[in-house]
Amino acid sequence: MLPAVVLAVAILLAWTWGAGRLGAVLLPAPSAVVRALGELAATGDLWPAIGATGGVAAQGALLAVVVALPLAWLIVHSRPAAAALEPYLAASQAIPAVAIAPLLVLWFGYGPGTTALLAALLVFFPIVITTALGLRGLDPEVLAAARVDGAGTWRLLRHIETPLALPQFLAGLRAGVALAMTGAVVGEFVIGGRGLGQLLESQRTRNDTAGLFATLVVLTLTSMTAYAIVRLLEQRAARMTER
Repeated sequence: MLPAVVLAVAILLAWTWGAGRLGAVLLPAPSAVVRALGELAATGDLWPAIGATGGVAAQGALLAVVVALPLAWLIVHSRPAAAALEPYLAASQAIPAVAIAPLLVLWFGYGPGTTALLAALLVFFPIVITTALGLRGLDPEVLAAARVDGAGTWRLLRHIETPLALPQFLAGLRAGVALAMTGAVVGEFVIGGRGLGQLLESQRTRNDTAGLFATLVVLTLTSMTAYAIVRLLEQRAARMTER
């Protein structure tokens, strides 16, 4: 905890020094950002924007989970499926989200559903990979013993694979929540919406640098909160697995 506090103090000191050298237009002082944050909260626009972006990000993460989990299971249990799908999964990471967004608009139109789909595409890959690694890392002797006891595919999935691979899945989800927020904000830039992305765009057009920094602070804190929640769930799942 102490190193993190020391780093935060060092960043604030460097930030204050840089703001004095560069000027408020390029780099507002921390005090100016705090004032902008207070003004933003006073307007009543902040919480609805957080809710809009967080809601779209959550929808995208949920969609990614629904698709990624069965696909990860299929990749682990079917060599032809793994050989066919894994190269395309890896190649998909070379395409930036900004390049995908216009295509999604062309296919699905404007709206929060399209933005959620963009967020899902970003979250999808880490969940597939970490879940597949978790399933592949299960003790073969445990699986063999369960099969000897008469466990079929469904019982193995429910009682062995799901509990033991849960920490790996949550690790992928933990990495994905920040990407979901990124996808939601990028989507709001390109597709439109009422969230933090549109708030950033509005502040950019007004050259409101302090407001931009304030919104970025809010976005960072929101992502960190979601990350911490999933991290707690991951630690709890890991403790349950060790019992």
